[in-house]
Amino acid sequence: MRKQHSRPFCKGLGGLGWTDDRNLRIDLRWGAGQAERMQEFARELVALRPDMILANTTPATKALHRETRTIPKVFVIVSDPVGAGLVASLPQPGANITGFINVETAMGGKWLELLKEMAPSVRRAAIMFNPDTAPGGGSYFLGAIEAAARSFGVEAITAAVRSDGEIETVINELGREPGSGLVVMTDSFTVVHRGSIISLAARNSVPAIYAEAISSRDGGLMSYGANSQDMFARAASYADRILQGAKPADLPVQTPIKFEMVINLKTARALGLAVPPTLLARADEVIE
Repeated sequence: MRKQHSRPFCKGLGGLGWTDDRNLRIDLRWGAGQAERMQEFARELVALRPDMILANTTPATKALHRETRTIPKVFVIVSDPVGAGLVASLPQPGANITGFINVETAMGGKWLELLKEMAPSVRRAAIMFNPDTAPGGGSYFLGAIEAAARSFGVEAITAAVRSDGEIETVINELGREPGSGLVVMTDSFTVVHRGSIISLAARNSVPAIYAEAISSRDGGLMSYGANSQDMFARAASYADRILQGAKPADLPVQTPIKFEMVINLKTARALGLAVPPTLLARADEVIE
């Protein structure tokens, strides 16, 4: 887990009376979007026999779930916990795990809709994800994206990537064909490699939309998705209840309640895009 996510979680715990090094010990691991590393860290954390584990993203949660079915776990930023085999259902998760989903399948169509609104000339959009770390191996959002593509007259192309080299190949090819755009799926790999994606999109004049606000703040054109800081803060309440004896099976999986759209005007200008006033009015954050 990255420190930017642990801060709101720890702050939430503090408000509930839990303080690291006083009545609580917190051990952090970050898999950096690498499935093998996540499994290694999962084994390490389970060996510590903690009272509970907070897991961030689907691959990290699945790695931990493979290692233990007894230690209570709370997940955050998992799109499809039922499809991933983590919980029986959202209202009744069962077993030793519950948490907070960050997005539903319909979000895929929303990303393409917003990209088309920002860049009306887009006629062909690559959907970028890493099959090893994306929800459902990348399939979770594809149905909604393809349906939206048909309604907007856009050709949707899947772009599976596992390295910076593959990211470069995809975006360079988009840059050679006018009317191309890019949808970067929510995925721990694409978040870690956002620097490469953002710089290549800029170099090739490819308008792109991302799921995480951090990508827009780092120079990406625009983003739309659940507010991750809010989800981690809310996860503290579940951690508090579990540490006081509650069972994850009795705590329903919760859906996002706060979403945020971030638009980077500097990037839009560099791409020669005039951001529609209606889009600016709906943005939660505009970066000049």
